[in-house]
Amino acid sequence: MRRCSKLLASLALVLSAPAAAQEPVMTHVDPPRPQLGLMGTIPIYWGEADGMGDLIRGEAHTHWARDLIEEHAEPIPLDYLTPEALAPLNMLLMAQPRGLTGEENVALDAWVRGGGRLLLFADPVMTGPSRFHIGDRRRPQDTILLSPILTHWGLRLTLHDGDAATHHDHSAENLELAELNGQQLPFNEPGEFALVEDTDDCTLLSAGLLARCAIGEGEVLVMADAAIIDIAGPYPKAEAGFGMLLQTIFPEFGDGAGNHGENAEGLADSPEFSSNSNCHADDANHECA
Repeated sequence: MRRCSKLLASLALVLSAPAAAQEPVMTHVDPPRPQLGLMGTIPIYWGEADGMGDLIRGEAHTHWARDLIEEHAEPIPLDYLTPEALAPLNMLLMAQPRGLTGEENVALDAWVRGGGRLLLFADPVMTGPSRFHIGDRRRPQDTILLSPILTHWGLRLTLHDGDAATHHDHSAENLELAELNGQQLPFNEPGEFALVEDTDDCTLLSAGLLARCAIGEGEVLVMADAAIIDIAGPYPKAEAGFGMLLQTIFPEFGDGAGNHGENAEGLADSPEFSSNSNCHADDANHECA
């Protein structure tokens, strides 16, 4: 009996003793991926799809640029720009977007001035092939219609007179190359940017093929051509050139890339920013709609 009492007392001591600290189980959780908003008539997110049927059957013509974007960020498709849609984002890529409403212009301007970073392809004469005929709403828009917001930011987009608006040469062999930051950028029948009088927020690069603007706390990098992201590509130099543009404006896409809204005047003076083409607009320019 005495032995049982001792055993019960020992058991009570064991049960009342604090449990030994357990080693925490370490689980690896990947940090959330940065998000990149996508908007435009060039179908980077969905590809060229003939309705929902193509998407469901997996028969849409996928866009090569989406794979490159997804190496660094999660693409988020946007149909309409509102403060609520833009609020979660600090990166936005607009690829030949449709004309914006007044509400969208206000929302986009406020978002950029609040620290957003925008990469914009604004082509006055789209030359890339499409599976859809001219006039089909699924086809990339033939000309850019963003004059109000570009003018507000200090830019005027011009293009060649003559046959540039009617002649489209889709062959990769006829693409020309500009150089930016050590990378070559293919283009075809481009526009050219000029500065609106009395503006010092924007700097022209590559003979006006590109412009970089510090707008409030944000930054805009805009190219007056979209051949570099034609769905028929990637053309030679296009992947490396497109990747460089992403890194230039979005720090999340590369070490030390992007200036967080700093003026690009120093970059414009660099010999790395040059063009080997004479195809840009001359004194006979007219402004794009």
